[in-house]
Amino acid sequence: MFKKLYDLLIFRYPSIFLIIASLFVGFLSYHAKDIQIDASAETLLLEDDEDLRFFRQSYKKYSSSNFLVVTLAPKENLLDNKTLELIKNISKDLEKQDSIKSVDSILTVPLLQSPIRPISDLVAGVDSLSTKEFDKELVKDEFLNSPLYKNALVSSDFKTTALLLNLKDDERYQEFLDKKEQFLKIKEIRALNSLELKEEELLNEEFKAYREFVKNKNSEDIEEIRQILKKYENDATLFLGGVNMIASDAIGFIKSDLLIYGLSLIIIFIFVLWYIFRSFRWVFIILFICFISILSTAGILGLFNWEVTVISSNFVALQLIITMSLVVHLVERYKELYFKYKNANQYKLTVNTVLSKLIPSFFAIITTVVGFSSLILSNIEPVINLGLMMSVGILISLVLTFIYFPIFLLLIGKKEEVLKDKKLISFIPKLPNIVLNHGKKIVFVAFFTILFSFIGSSKIFVENSFINYFKENSEIYKGMKVIDENLGGTTPLDVIIKFKSEDLNSKLEDSFDDFEAEFESSKNDAKYWFTQSKMQTITKVHDYLESIPEIGKVQSLATLLKIGKLLNNNQDLDGITLAVIYNQLPNEYKKLILSPFVNIEASEARVTMRIIDSNPNLRRDELIKKINSDLEEIITNNERTFRLTNLMVLYNNMLQSLFESQIATATTSIFILALMFFILFRNIKMVVIALGTNIVPISLVFGIMGWLEIPLDIMTITIAAIALGIAVDDTIHFIHRFDFEYKKSHGDYSIAVEKSLNSVGYPMYHTTIIVVIGFSIFMLSNLVPTIYFGILTAIVMITVLAANLILLPRLLILLKPYKKEKNI
Repeated sequence: MFKKLYDLLIFRYPSIFLIIASLFVGFLSYHAKDIQIDASAETLLLEDDEDLRFFRQSYKKYSSSNFLVVTLAPKENLLDNKTLELIKNISKDLEKQDSIKSVDSILTVPLLQSPIRPISDLVAGVDSLSTKEFDKELVKDEFLNSPLYKNALVSSDFKTTALLLNLKDDERYQEFLDKKEQFLKIKEIRALNSLELKEEELLNEEFKAYREFVKNKNSEDIEEIRQILKKYENDATLFLGGVNMIASDAIGFIKSDLLIYGLSLIIIFIFVLWYIFRSFRWVFIILFICFISILSTAGILGLFNWEVTVISSNFVALQLIITMSLVVHLVERYKELYFKYKNANQYKLTVNTVLSKLIPSFFAIITTVVGFSSLILSNIEPVINLGLMMSVGILISLVLTFIYFPIFLLLIGKKEEVLKDKKLISFIPKLPNIVLNHGKKIVFVAFFTILFSFIGSSKIFVENSFINYFKENSEIYKGMKVIDENLGGTTPLDVIIKFKSEDLNSKLEDSFDDFEAEFESSKNDAKYWFTQSKMQTITKVHDYLESIPEIGKVQSLATLLKIGKLLNNNQDLDGITLAVIYNQLPNEYKKLILSPFVNIEASEARVTMRIIDSNPNLRRDELIKKINSDLEEIITNNERTFRLTNLMVLYNNMLQSLFESQIATATTSIFILALMFFILFRNIKMVVIALGTNIVPISLVFGIMGWLEIPLDIMTITIAAIALGIAVDDTIHFIHRFDFEYKKSHGDYSIAVEKSLNSVGYPMYHTTIIVVIGFSIFMLSNLVPTIYFGILTAIVMITVLAANLILLPRLLILLKPYKKEKNI
């Protein structure tokens, strides 16, 4: 049937079919320009996550906005007039930037203890270095010791300070989020009707377009800020930090890697392919088919608006490996037939090459597609997109390979082939002897590998440290390190304490006897809200969080209470005094020291903190669980509840969900693979052999990651999909050839294994050489996860090759899946 189809279409009219296929590829390639890369936080968050909703709600309640941080280490003393003038000039330049609302620095923050004054002065008005002359020794002492500023505004050695760039609120972005939230609430109650579905689809399209605009605008703004800072680099050491900057720089590094390493990869592939095949014809055919396959897939992504995120950015590498494996198998099969039937014409050689490889290639690709399709079961959109991208991409690779390969062979014609370089292939002829005569050693090594992998896998952990995404000598790493170690940490985490209602006991404790009657009817009014009971709870939580080594700067209402105690003759502030401060403090200072930590209307208090992202002992999930558990011991009043929120929680939820979905999809993939293997081989023993061969290299990769303490994060977690995709392809190609040689040798396992190794072993070996050498270039990347990806891909390729060329044939001989009767 396939022969008739090829005869009718491709072999009869190769030139016409080449034009038709090229028009199709050209149409898809045109849309590759529309492909979108998005490394923003929005793409990684779980839309149905209750913690995300809570975070967005709490974000609205408190006077907080997005910000960037500039760290400044001047040549002079921090309080030297030259330094203060420098900070003033930088701030002025930055405030001219469209996206920046204001700049907070040591010049603008209120000085409350220089010198210590009565609490009444605080209400009357507070000055800063920019409005009044101060005793600089007192100012220095305040910055170094004040609960508000120490290890946040200045470093403990007083050599580095921070400029907080408060960004303008994006009201339109918030409107989009509010509308999306409305649709989510409706879907919790009932299904959307047709009109609502159209409205939601339109909203998603508009939001995606606006998010793309915001992403580009953020990149431009960050570049403008860097240009401003560059003007002052001779006067101080300056670094820029912040969540927006991390996303922007990550996109920049990804694009840079695609350009630089993409070109380097092509050059390396050209050299390695030529060295293996000694023919530019084969180099051109292999790389051309890989190129148009990836370009066509990119076109489909652009056509259907599938965004490439940090998780799915490896689709190019994945598709490149699988496509190259397909084409190299065809090239090696053609060369095998060429030397076996030297007098055969090009038509016969092409037909036999294509038809002999069509079935194993089809099943290899379909099995891989099924494996990747299991990712759709995840509830994380980038993971679902990766499954869709890879499923569509490798199907395109299969179709284009079996169209373009025979067309090129027919149009180019029969050419003289070069014999294999014996120095290069000396490994393959030794394999039959190893497999046939060292069976016990192979089984022992396999058993030891599984044991090694099992123990190593038990050590693996899920982490996502942004600072560790970048090399230690990069500017972004240095800047994040300064913020992390000297200025209070990087990743934000909040504790929201909800005070449901005040019980009678707490009222009696608080010494507000004269106001009890009014308190009962106006408990949400400011002057009655600040009770001693509430203050004690907030202070206990604050002090506990400060005691945790992985947590940097902690700020809350307790910060103001500690300062207030110093200003109040070492006496605790009572509720009335706090209420007066709350109502009468100038708004510009209220936003800094009070509003971010209290919301009286909601009867809530907020404790903010930043996590020291570079702490090697940091385990986010364990830390969140520990804080939750300990706070339950601290907050014992049944009328008070608490909840953790902010980016630390959201990213951890995403990671844990990703890990859980990978376990679920891996289990599903193995089950589906077993089913596919059974359909293909119709033999239970063969299914066990094929699965066993595939599980060993996959488990080994995770074992190595565990032993080397390489965390599973949003990049490295996709390595299982790579291992599965490559391993399945090689297994099916080998078993298909073994089946052919087994019948031909009348049921002789040894001969079948030997001939299979000496035929199909070459394309597997050559694909491994090409990919391992090519992907080694990624070890020079600016992104650490890309380096890990290059290393792990090389490990996967080598272990898959060893499993399929040594373990697989040994298992075939050991388990003898075919009965003796299955001859011929």
